[in-house]
Amino acid sequence: MKKAERLQQIQRYVYRQRRFTLAELMQQFGISRRTAIRDVEALEEIGVPLYAEHGRYGGYRVLDTATLPPISFTAREVLALYFSMQALESFSGAAFGVSFGSINAKFLDIVSPSQQTQIEQFRDRVAFYHHMEAEPGACLEELLLAAADQRVVQISYHSGHRASERRIQPFAVYVMDGYWYCRSYDMDKEQYRVFRCDRILSISRMEEQTGEIFADMDLHSAPTLRQPTSEAIRFHCTLPELTDERRLRARLLPSMQLEHTEQGWQLAGSYEPEEKGFILVYLTSLGTVLSKVEPMELKNGLMAHYRKLMERI
Repeated sequence: MKKAERLQQIQRYVYRQRRFTLAELMQQFGISRRTAIRDVEALEEIGVPLYAEHGRYGGYRVLDTATLPPISFTAREVLALYFSMQALESFSGAAFGVSFGSINAKFLDIVSPSQQTQIEQFRDRVAFYHHMEAEPGACLEELLLAAADQRVVQISYHSGHRASERRIQPFAVYVMDGYWYCRSYDMDKEQYRVFRCDRILSISRMEEQTGEIFADMDLHSAPTLRQPTSEAIRFHCTLPELTDERRLRARLLPSMQLEHTEQGWQLAGSYEPEEKGFILVYLTSLGTVLSKVEPMELKNGLMAHYRKLMERI
């Protein structure tokens, strides 16, 4: 790491910590005692308000009234940030159109003229193409804010047959296979549920929080709330020719498990009766590697799907 970049990181570190020792700097940044001393002296030279505390438990302290100066980015960091925004915008579509436009304008205002020129030069040379465009729906931004604030909202949800009103606490929002999904806890049914974001027609904040609020739940811990109902249907199938285990595991739903057996890889799990159509779409996306699908209802559904496909060819 170059000295200038290290000093920037140390500067942010000392402003966050407010008090630090040379030993802590040495451990945090992997530098020698001599280098740590030189870096502290360099910070003082550029105006960081430090004063030394002597004694057995001494160290350095930043003045209480001091605030972190504006952050400066390297040329590589500017490009990385800019294209990260472009990638996310291509995923979210129009859902964050206004927000991204505002952020993009502010971002270009704070970078140097030379960095603006770099961005312009790279804008037409780097593109983000996705295999399948993700449809965010009209309420994606509100769902993200509700998940971050850990609050209950009321949604109007169209399940494919009719619209219904639901009180949910969103935990996390993610994109998979061309759709945005919202992992939530259904406050009325007292069950973990996954909602397709493009099927959420409207969302409104509850005036009063009712029921238990699940704090500190996130994308990874929320699935532990999922409990199949008494009507849930168990299924399993074999994938004898699985070539990309890692990719499939990344696409597993919370209700699924992937295990290796003597006959090959086995995908097993459960689905609610109203989720049958979704499971069929999921299984057909795996291609031709499926075999020994059970139960028969699911197997017949797959056969009907492929027959209809063949009739159209």
